[in-house]
Amino acid sequence: MTTGVEQLIFWTCVALLAYVYAGYPLVVHLMSLVSPRSVKRGVIEPTVTVLITAFNEEDAIAAKLENTLQIDYPASKLEILVASDGSTDRTDEIVNTFAPQGVKLLHVKGRVGKTATQNAAVEASTGEIILFSDATTSYPPDVFASILPNFADQSVGCVAGRLEYVSETETNVGKGARGYWNYETFLKIAESRACSLIGASGCLYAVRKSAYEPLYPEACSDFLICTSIYRKGLRSVFEPEAVCTETTNHHADDEMKMRVRVIAQTFTDLWRNRDMLNPLKSGFFAVELISHKVLRYAVPLILLVLLLVSIPLAGRSVFFAFVLTLQAAFYLMALAGWLLERAGAPISLLAMPLYFVLANLASAVAFYKFLRGEKYARWEPIR
Repeated sequence: MTTGVEQLIFWTCVALLAYVYAGYPLVVHLMSLVSPRSVKRGVIEPTVTVLITAFNEEDAIAAKLENTLQIDYPASKLEILVASDGSTDRTDEIVNTFAPQGVKLLHVKGRVGKTATQNAAVEASTGEIILFSDATTSYPPDVFASILPNFADQSVGCVAGRLEYVSETETNVGKGARGYWNYETFLKIAESRACSLIGASGCLYAVRKSAYEPLYPEACSDFLICTSIYRKGLRSVFEPEAVCTETTNHHADDEMKMRVRVIAQTFTDLWRNRDMLNPLKSGFFAVELISHKVLRYAVPLILLVLLLVSIPLAGRSVFFAFVLTLQAAFYLMALAGWLLERAGAPISLLAMPLYFVLANLASAVAFYKFLRGEKYARWEPIR
């Protein structure tokens, strides 16, 4: 391979990375300013079902239900439904103690998975609007006041809230997750205004029941729901004033497992809906999918090629030697961050390198599992 070809590959990799992390955010932000799609909010009071999907959540479900019962909304128009995916602990028993307060339990036999459980629960629900929630997510009492007005716009089929991560212990993984999610929130705001969201936070999003179609069991439901809604000619929008909180994972291993599962499911969703990657069919929505998901998940390959091509170039140029040194130093920082995390002595400076490498390693592992045909219909909540 000649030096010219190696340099072409090097700069192509640099350009792709620059586009993924800076170029696309700039493009979608400008699109949201130049051609914004507003939401015609209004005062509405539809019937609402808060759907809480749970598997063995005996430690969290009581607090979740107490939190949900504090939501400020007419009781006659509010249904609280817990969908238990074959829970084998005391989850169902605890939920039944809230029956006098109107809480309903739907026990789905066997372990059919989160998405299949949600499908069954939506069919059994009575609300015009279905609000999907996790068992460990806390909502403010005015959450409906922020979300529901968006449904006055008949072009809106899904409304996603804003997730804020909190951490009881300041671990590098927790700090990295919060930093990553702040970046994702910026993109969600821009994508919502420019076209439509391509994914929602699974712990807080609401959907018109009339627009909901059952999703296949191995789907990443909070990602695929936005594509499903867009196929119907409706939008998914982001509501930053609807805030919920969740505790971050504290350990790299737990975060890794969660991200591998979610990304592997997303690979399946992208493949099964690859027709939506055609801009001639889905317009700017396709640009969002390609930029935010396909290219983002290709970053591990781009980084690997960049590292490999930098090695021969480093022997011929001081500049490329410096670049190779920077890459090596970055990965060593991530490794040091992981080792110190395991030793219980995290250093804040290493949080972002650690999380960046962890997230991209998860993408690589998830792609391997996707190619092997591994499915993730079942889910194991990591607490």
